[in-house]
Amino acid sequence: MALSPAVTTLCENANEVFLDVAKLLLTYADNILRYPNEEKYRSIRIGNPTFSTKLLPIKGAVECLFEMGFEEAETHLVFPRSASVEQLKLIRDSIAAESDQRLRGEQPVQTTAQVVAPSASASPSSSVPESSAAASSQPVTPPSSQPSSLENSMSFFLTLQSNFQHVMLYENPELQQKARSHIPHQQLSYAAEHKLKEAKEADPECKLGIEDFLVLELLRWFKQDFFSWVDCLPCSQCKGPTHNALPLSATPDDIRWGAQRVENHYCQNCQLSTRFPRYNNPEKLLETRRGRCGEWANCFTLCCRALGLEARYIWDSTDHVWTEIYSMSQRRWLHCDSCENGCDNPLLYEVGWGKKLAYVLAFSKDQVVDVTWRYSCKHPEVLTRRTKVQEAWLLHTITGLNRQQSLSPDRKKELTERLLVELVEFISPKKPKAGELGGRNSGSLAWRMARGETSKADAGTSTQATGYVFTPTEKEKSDRLLHVRYSATKDQYCRVSNNSEVIQSWDQCVWSKESVFRKVEQDWQMVYIARTEGSPVGKVCWKFDFSPAGMKIKSFSIMASSQTFHSGKVCWLLEAGQSTTEFSGDGKMQSVQSLSGSSEFIVVAGLSGGEEETSWQHSQLFRRSLKEKETETETEESSFEILIHLEDA
Repeated sequence: MALSPAVTTLCENANEVFLDVAKLLLTYADNILRYPNEEKYRSIRIGNPTFSTKLLPIKGAVECLFEMGFEEAETHLVFPRSASVEQLKLIRDSIAAESDQRLRGEQPVQTTAQVVAPSASASPSSSVPESSAAASSQPVTPPSSQPSSLENSMSFFLTLQSNFQHVMLYENPELQQKARSHIPHQQLSYAAEHKLKEAKEADPECKLGIEDFLVLELLRWFKQDFFSWVDCLPCSQCKGPTHNALPLSATPDDIRWGAQRVENHYCQNCQLSTRFPRYNNPEKLLETRRGRCGEWANCFTLCCRALGLEARYIWDSTDHVWTEIYSMSQRRWLHCDSCENGCDNPLLYEVGWGKKLAYVLAFSKDQVVDVTWRYSCKHPEVLTRRTKVQEAWLLHTITGLNRQQSLSPDRKKELTERLLVELVEFISPKKPKAGELGGRNSGSLAWRMARGETSKADAGTSTQATGYVFTPTEKEKSDRLLHVRYSATKDQYCRVSNNSEVIQSWDQCVWSKESVFRKVEQDWQMVYIARTEGSPVGKVCWKFDFSPAGMKIKSFSIMASSQTFHSGKVCWLLEAGQSTTEFSGDGKMQSVQSLSGSSEFIVVAGLSGGEEETSWQHSQLFRRSLKEKETETETEESSFEILIHLEDA
């Protein structure tokens, strides 16, 4: 009989160790089988001395419990009513058969010697990887230096074990196929190929590969078109606002999909509760397509694996999760946060959000790696916060968890080489990039403030950074024409006068922005630019400069659309030198004579006003229905358009 991965790992222990732990595991299983209605036999207290000393330290033991069907609760391992008794019996019988063989003195089942890939833990300067050729089939026993708190080490181990088991869901071929059925793969691949071609034309020495651009397209699609953020769901009856009340009981179906916790989004007007199960199964999330960072990272990592990208799930002890993608062309792991549509900004959390990091761990189908040092530029500070478990214990435990026995020698060598590169990266000094300086975008302001993940702009402090400037390309100089359109539903600029060049994302062509963001309402299927919640004013500017080309404006036309509610206000201005001209945001093209003869100008949109807590929504730019995305023509769906005829200065 073929043994399961957990039982196979358990068999690698020495004979005496195996027989002792097998006896304990069989006792747990037999009690449930004999007394199926007795709740006391369905839970194992983590703090139980028998569990903590005789089972927890042994390689494969806790894994067997998880394979039987036990699940992690706060202080116990629990065998839920929804778990399969047949699966429990299957694992129990495998252990019993092996135990009988060993008691009779027969040759134990042979297992492949485990080659342990190095795992980066402790501080990067003290992490020395083990030789990839050093084989070990010894049991995982606690090192001589035990953690200060046994309870902490057990809790931490279960977190590691649970995450490591969970990522194997992403390897299910049927689940990957289901994920692919939701992903517009051809569309994303085409866009990635186009971006790669543009990058190669702009820089012939560009070393990026197609997967780098595919990751960016997948991130954009996932945030803008597929998944939606949930703070509190609208009332299921009146569609009005709700607030979080006492949690509700999970149903058997909730538990089946990993939702041990069900939030109660309560409407005071209707006195009605809207259930929000916090599903942990990525298959279910492909259907619900909503949640907070846990659901986002869970489902996004599955989508990455479904497209053949090498991905791993990142767990942060300060309550956030995200994804890493391995770039074959760059030979390194890239930080990817689907909630923020962010890529390769690892210092975002420490510098931008102000997180006090301690433990950041990566989980893939092959191994666990401590990647804390990639996400910090303040290593000494981080070390002072890593007090939950001792570093030697953590390194030893991670090493014992890694799945290496089934890997080919080439794969083991590849993983070892990658980790060596990571270790060099971890000890190299880092400085924050522009994309790592801002606060969190996902979630309401109250939620971000409660978590301490806001920037100064979120708190109402004026922040402004200069950026993109429209200047004529060679074709536009030759044609003496610059024509730009922005589509709110597609979130892209089309530079019509430059062979219809497409630039993705509204802020990529912005000169400056202040307390504004792009809001996508999945429930109402609307999209618009609005002030960040809690900000009294917001501002966006686009800059055009023709002086480097020795040209000036001959004629100028502009169209901008904006919408206000209650006492909300939007003010559109054209600033050229000392001259300021106000124009309408009514969505109609209008000619502006005052700009004729100017060589540069700035378009300014100011947002203000509104009432009560939702005032930030009462002044909007480029409001459009997402349902129009596939039906309208490019011209009809433009929300912002500028047409400029040029002449020599």
